[in-house]
Amino acid sequence: MGRAFEFRKGRKMKRWAAMAKAFTRIGKDIVMAVKEGGPNPEANSRLRAVMQNAKAANMPKENVERAIKKATDKDTANYKEVLFEGYAPHGIAVLIETATDNNNRTVANIRSYFNKCNGTLGTQGSVEFMFDHTCNFRIPAAGQDVEELELEMIDFGVEEIFADDEDGIVMYAPFESFGAIQKELENRGLEILSSGFDRIPQITKELTEDQIADVEKLLEKIEEDDDVMNVYHTMQE
Repeated sequence: MGRAFEFRKGRKMKRWAAMAKAFTRIGKDIVMAVKEGGPNPEANSRLRAVMQNAKAANMPKENVERAIKKATDKDTANYKEVLFEGYAPHGIAVLIETATDNNNRTVANIRSYFNKCNGTLGTQGSVEFMFDHTCNFRIPAAGQDVEELELEMIDFGVEEIFADDEDGIVMYAPFESFGAIQKELENRGLEILSSGFDRIPQITKELTEDQIADVEKLLEKIEEDDDVMNVYHTMQE
């Protein structure tokens, strides 16, 4: 299996464990999608994708509808997507995706986490190049031949495809291939169980148990922040 498979397996054990936090993050995704393309999922591919993810996370339908309605209110603040980069202890690169309605607050919080945990908040571009920006899709495995599907989807940008442990098939491709793959899967009438974006480290670093604990201390503080959507790092899982 390739890097995407190993990356997904490692993250599956950890991130987004708290259901309430997952719902909060999906709610922000809905607001950003509606502000960008309107409240009609048929005409808004980003909103369509977020709604699929909400369903995969077992987010109640009324929560989704409430978030869409809230997003259409002109008084609802829009969220700005901001990327933070830095180093955790022991030379581990950290990339943080946030969605914030108060950038000053978010910058101050992220900087404080790095300072308190012996890390360093970097400048734009300091570690982003160490990660491949990818998109992913998960569809039902029933009736699908993985090898045949891979050959058919290569033309749309798919670089890695594999079956998961939950009767699904997962595809990974470069970030810019998202729209073409989403459109092709929908044209084929294939159900998209979930989709999203990841930043896969090109190289990972193995640490001792004590060193891992140092890095995890920082990662946990960052992930607890309400403005943080995703955290990526180069520590070997």
